[in-house]
Amino acid sequence: MGPMSAATPSAERRVSARVGAISESATLAVDAKAKALKAAGRPVIGFGAGEPDFPTPDYIVDAAVEACRNPKFHRYTPAGGLPELKAAIAAKTLRDSGYEVDPAQVLVTNGGKQAIYEAFAAILDPGDEVIVPAPYWTTYPESIRLAGGVPVDVVADETTGYRVSVEQLEAARTERTKVLLFVSPSNPTGAVYSREDTEAVGRWAAEHGLWVLTDEIYEHLVYGDAVFTSLPVAVPELRDRCIVVNGVAKTYAMTGWRVGWAIGPKDVIKAAANLQSHATSNVANVSQAAAIAAVSGDLSAVAEMRSAFDRRRTTIVRMLNEIDGVVCPEPEGAFYAYPSVKALLGKEIRGSRPESSVELAALILDEVEVAVVPGEAFGTPGYLRLSYALGDEDLVEGVSRIQKLLAEARD
Repeated sequence: MGPMSAATPSAERRVSARVGAISESATLAVDAKAKALKAAGRPVIGFGAGEPDFPTPDYIVDAAVEACRNPKFHRYTPAGGLPELKAAIAAKTLRDSGYEVDPAQVLVTNGGKQAIYEAFAAILDPGDEVIVPAPYWTTYPESIRLAGGVPVDVVADETTGYRVSVEQLEAARTERTKVLLFVSPSNPTGAVYSREDTEAVGRWAAEHGLWVLTDEIYEHLVYGDAVFTSLPVAVPELRDRCIVVNGVAKTYAMTGWRVGWAIGPKDVIKAAANLQSHATSNVANVSQAAAIAAVSGDLSAVAEMRSAFDRRRTTIVRMLNEIDGVVCPEPEGAFYAYPSVKALLGKEIRGSRPESSVELAALILDEVEVAVVPGEAFGTPGYLRLSYALGDEDLVEGVSRIQKLLAEARD
């Protein structure tokens, strides 16, 4: 349904303009389509969802089972999170990032997405601009718009390893700029900013009195010589204008448990908690109990996953770069490859000429039954995102199918 004309009476508009303007999560849509085809018996291989293929570790599941039997978890608990989980998150943040925070600065949310939306809702007024480095995760601009803000894209490409410069950020800054979104390691590109670059970005934001929302969900998934740097640790003067978003989903293979958090100044966290008290109340207590076990435990589970992801990362980058017309920088973090396919657009492949990465992704799914997410979902047409958080055999088989198909490309 296209946008309704201004003359259309509001009584005829069945869905509000605010919500009607939101598009479905492209990554979840691709994943759902792949799973539906698989359920119908098709040999589909899905590179769509950003989700570890490992089960949640047993000790975390055991903590949840125990919580199920505890009547105190059968009741409402504080909307902003169990006090013992907030304390455990503060301790984990000091341990892993070197960032010392008070439990009163922590808000426990239903996954990272709720943390992101509530953080933006707590600090944005209508028309405030948020600088969003692109390629960006598909949910960020939608959260900003829902909160009344205006996302302003700053695009980086494969020539810089998908990292934006301070000069680009400064060129995008206006008198309406209120927030910088900073994500390292990045979804969808796997880019990781060095400590020096992180400091430079943070100092620029501090100098101009900007807020920063930094998403640290992939903090433990870095490879080779790359090192994760927490922005408010690198630039301490930003602490009073910085909100850190994180969660257990990627580190502990807990995507379905829905536990994330926001850490920030107490007044902003209190405001976001007030919003949550009306939106969802507390996160499910069983999930919170599981999260306590996760953040209080050691990092051996993520170490095991990281070595598997590192192996798959090497394989997928090599295989993608073997395809004529594909350029894939080596991701340094997270579990995504983000190849450019611009040189293949407009070429003939099995009787059709895909003119966009959306059309190319559809052709790949139709012809070789491999699901990938087109770059349009991340603000940069001409690319594909492939998650390598899937089994080694499926990964090799899936990319082999893409190799064979794209080898047929002709002018």
